[in-house]
Amino acid sequence: MSYIKSRKHAQPRVPSKLSAAVAGALLLPAIGAHAQQAQSQLPGVEVTATQESPYKADKASSAKYTQPLVDTPQTLQVIRKQLIDQQGATTLTEALRNSPGVGTFYLGENGSTNTGDAIYMRGFDASGAIFVDSVRDLGSVTRDMFNIQQVEVLKGPAGTDNGRGSPTGSINLVTKQAELTDAFNASAMYGGWGQKRATADWNKVINADSGTALRLNLMKQDSGVPGRHEVNNDHSGVAAALATGLGTRTRFFLDYLHMEQNDVPDGGVPTIGLPGYKSPQTATILPRAYVTSAPRVSSSNFYGLASDYNDVNTDRITLRVEHDISPDLKIQNTTRYGKTHQNYLLTSFMGSAANLVTPSPTDLSTWTLARSNPTIKDQTNTILTNQTYITANLDTGGLKHTLMGGVEFTQEKQDTNGYDTAGTLPAANLYNPNPNAGRGSWTMTPSPGLNTSGETKTASAYLFDTLKFNERWSVNGGVRVDHYDTDVANGYRCVAPGGRGTVCPTGIATGTLFRQSFSTSGNLFNWKLAGIYKPTDYSSVYALYATSQQPPGGNSFSLNATASSGDNANFAPQKTKTAEIGTKWDLLNKKLAVTAAVYRTEVFNEVEQDATSGLYFQTGKKSVQGIELGVTGEVSANLSLTAGYSYMKTKVDSGKVVTANGENNLAYTPKQSFTSWATYKLPKGFTIGGGGRYVSSLLRGSDDVLSGTPQYADSYWVFDGMAGYVVNKNLDLQLNLYNIFNKDYVAAINKSGYRYTPGTPRTVTLTANIKF
Repeated sequence: MSYIKSRKHAQPRVPSKLSAAVAGALLLPAIGAHAQQAQSQLPGVEVTATQESPYKADKASSAKYTQPLVDTPQTLQVIRKQLIDQQGATTLTEALRNSPGVGTFYLGENGSTNTGDAIYMRGFDASGAIFVDSVRDLGSVTRDMFNIQQVEVLKGPAGTDNGRGSPTGSINLVTKQAELTDAFNASAMYGGWGQKRATADWNKVINADSGTALRLNLMKQDSGVPGRHEVNNDHSGVAAALATGLGTRTRFFLDYLHMEQNDVPDGGVPTIGLPGYKSPQTATILPRAYVTSAPRVSSSNFYGLASDYNDVNTDRITLRVEHDISPDLKIQNTTRYGKTHQNYLLTSFMGSAANLVTPSPTDLSTWTLARSNPTIKDQTNTILTNQTYITANLDTGGLKHTLMGGVEFTQEKQDTNGYDTAGTLPAANLYNPNPNAGRGSWTMTPSPGLNTSGETKTASAYLFDTLKFNERWSVNGGVRVDHYDTDVANGYRCVAPGGRGTVCPTGIATGTLFRQSFSTSGNLFNWKLAGIYKPTDYSSVYALYATSQQPPGGNSFSLNATASSGDNANFAPQKTKTAEIGTKWDLLNKKLAVTAAVYRTEVFNEVEQDATSGLYFQTGKKSVQGIELGVTGEVSANLSLTAGYSYMKTKVDSGKVVTANGENNLAYTPKQSFTSWATYKLPKGFTIGGGGRYVSSLLRGSDDVLSGTPQYADSYWVFDGMAGYVVNKNLDLQLNLYNIFNKDYVAAINKSGYRYTPGTPRTVTLTANIKF
């Protein structure tokens, strides 16, 4: 019995119940707001309490950062909604283009393909360190921006702030909340390659005396992907936020999010013909000179099948209670339950020597590529957490303390359904693939014996203190202890000796089902300490030292007994330490933030093989050091600017080199990157803007095979532009032009170098924004 969905991309899709509800509901708030306009005379602005700088934020959302950003001793970038909207960014990956050195540079492991926000930051995978309102967000899914107020990027170890996680930082998405303002905003976008998207943001004061308000955000999108045939993003979302007690000592916030994604995923394009490509070979298949010199395939070619799918359902409910015991003592409690289910099938490929068939060296129309690596994921992630913290301002003997302490209890689960596959997929024509070729004899059926499950329970306690000696000198410190218990059960079929996987015991037939259980537990102690000097009231100079840790299975819910794996249940946690020296200045009457930092991060307990014994030990060490510069805010009343530059020098200090070309650097880490965006307000309601992004060459990882594929992706510059026009107080138009010079570039490359993701070609979108 086959469990493959039939999905013809060329045919109209029947809208789901949520899609129909969103489409209709998008208009309802507009009717109510329009009817009320004459009475309330509400300002036609974004839902916000005050007019603020479109780019510059003064403070992070988390209570763990008790001081303004200018006095926060660590690289912490805030990407605000106004900037995200101006750029037409709809996903977290797109929003993070504003942070230098951060991006989805890694496409995946050999034949498999990464899904969702596979973020790399300062040389390491940060996809497991993504948070929503300071609560960990699970699942390898694409996060939409329709209900996001700002994105906060913390660079450097975040172990004291968030517990286990990436060695080089974390990302926090701050959601929209109800406010004591009546307002309505909506947008409708249409663009090249069939891009279509509509959103609505409605805030309604229910009872001003009790401080009760409701905010509703809606989104519907059905878009092609510029430059990519067949790939499609079909998203629907509803987010409701209810608040009561606003403006009083006790405040309640209740939020609910439901998201549906029904996408046709993208497995990338063969790298044949790219600079550095050579004919793949093996010990028995010699290189073919005519393959080495073959032309590139079209970057718009789709090598999957139209019936591929990436279906995601997300539900998240959050209750937050805040109480001001006194002006100097506050308490907050947050409870959240979240569940994400992803059902994913991608017919991918690996362009190895055996898979690339060339019957006629001169007739390219006969060349085929085996579709040999379907990626299957049927996975559910759930999280239940309760967080309580207290903040207090104290004076002790002339010293001023700002204390923040709390406890967290979290249960995280991941359940993955296994499948058996059989048969053969039809090969794709290399230069003219047919997405409607069907699946031939290939089938997939559920196999409960291959199911895997993982659970991590964490109890945490932390304390932060900012100690001010006087107006110039202060110290910021924090400690955190996490106790974790991780249990994993893996289902697998044993393999013959020499095969990839767990070898069958003597006398057991190849393919026999087995189930293994692993567990690990321990305590993680992390800390950070910083000294701050303020030359003026609008500047600071600081020095920081911080740590973080990641235990086995902490990022993947995967534990095993594999000697070479960092998820070996018997191994110790990966450990990180970072030193950073920086300065921050709020210039031009505190409207323009300028930052600079130099840092060095060292990561220990990496798994390496001993050359003599052949055994694996945690003797590896990697390091990243560099500088980061930033400027954000308003240069004048009409000119707003944000820009950032990053230089990273990476190295494997102890252990095997990880790049394909043997250069001692970390893979998928641009040595230099730059990003910028600026807008200028012209007379008569016109606004123009634009910016450029630079990413230096990316070295791919080593796969220990004679692939002959490119060992790196070339550097590139990309420039985008926008123009806006205010038609009247209720309507404005925005035109975005992406990749103005139509630069052809590689956005991401996979480990073996067989596949890459093409950069977005020149494309245009037009957005109408409605405000009441």
